[in-house]
Amino acid sequence: MSLRAGIVGLPNVGKSTLFNAVVENGKAQAANFPFCTIEPNVGIVAVPDPRLNVLSELSKSQRAVPASIEFVDIAGLVKGASQGEGLGNKFLSHIREVDSILQVVRCFEDNDIIHVNGKVDPKSDIDVINLELVFSDLDQVEKRLDKLKKGKARDPQSKMKEEAEKSALVKIEQALMDGKPARSVSLTDLEKDAVRHLCLLTMKPVIYVANVAESDLAEPGSNSHVKEVMNLASELQSGLITVSAQVEAELTELPPEERIEYLTSLGVNESGLGNLIRATYSLLGMRTYFTSGEKETKAWTIRSGMTAPQAAGVIHSDFERGFIRAETVAYDDFVAAGSFSAAREKGLVGELPCLLLDQVGEYPGL
Repeated sequence: MSLRAGIVGLPNVGKSTLFNAVVENGKAQAANFPFCTIEPNVGIVAVPDPRLNVLSELSKSQRAVPASIEFVDIAGLVKGASQGEGLGNKFLSHIREVDSILQVVRCFEDNDIIHVNGKVDPKSDIDVINLELVFSDLDQVEKRLDKLKKGKARDPQSKMKEEAEKSALVKIEQALMDGKPARSVSLTDLEKDAVRHLCLLTMKPVIYVANVAESDLAEPGSNSHVKEVMNLASELQSGLITVSAQVEAELTELPPEERIEYLTSLGVNESGLGNLIRATYSLLGMRTYFTSGEKETKAWTIRSGMTAPQAAGVIHSDFERGFIRAETVAYDDFVAAGSFSAAREKGLVGELPCLLLDQVGEYPGL
């Protein structure tokens, strides 16, 4: 279950610089003019987790396989993007199937970097992007409703699904017309399932990425622009992290052993990538569990609340269908014992028939 996050924002806010930095081998063009990015840039990043190497060493594994997250960087959006301004409607189609949206917001002043609207104004920038996402979804919802009105379901089950979809779309359409995102609408489980295939942009959870100057990284709260984004994120019930795309770019130029030292000199102890992944996991309710043996140690991403059979199905669908039980041990207990057999001897290994995986390898951070 590899996560996918779409990166959006106005032109020249630092999207492509951030993408190139977190992906490290990213090839997104970053230039001081709008629409230097045309085609989407896609990069897969390993989720840094120190537990993986510890488990691999204890199990004497031949290889360690981390969980991954995929970032999709699209071109900067402008007012009118949903109607094709700046080819925005084409760009938006590239992120319809991501799990979450990272909206990069410029929170730094720099006369040498052009702002598409002439001044740094986070609220205005956020309003422009959110409104374009709303307009794009509204267009899709209206087209789908028209199609449903023309069609007629033949069997009772199809008719029930069709009615659920119509009901959901009517509610969502009204919210969108009021400028509100689809995720703000209260839907039944059946209605949610019925509209999932539309991949509505405003149904996706959002994390606002406040891009600051290096000097503001240690104390972002002192930046008035960041404060504004904090307030907006709270009002919109969305996530928020602060990064410096420029610092992230500089980190990629340093050897791994010098990166921590550089971050420490700036007054921070974690990279922007770490912040992004932590926020994404938290927002989506994701967790990690591990399988570890001589062949490999691997991290698997699951949704919080999954049962043991469902978690096994992430490895292979056959495992879910034929699931009987799973033997598990908490990470700390495994490390303390030194091996699975030693943990079993100490009575630290438990069996999960169909229980929730709330105790297994929760992703604590980086």
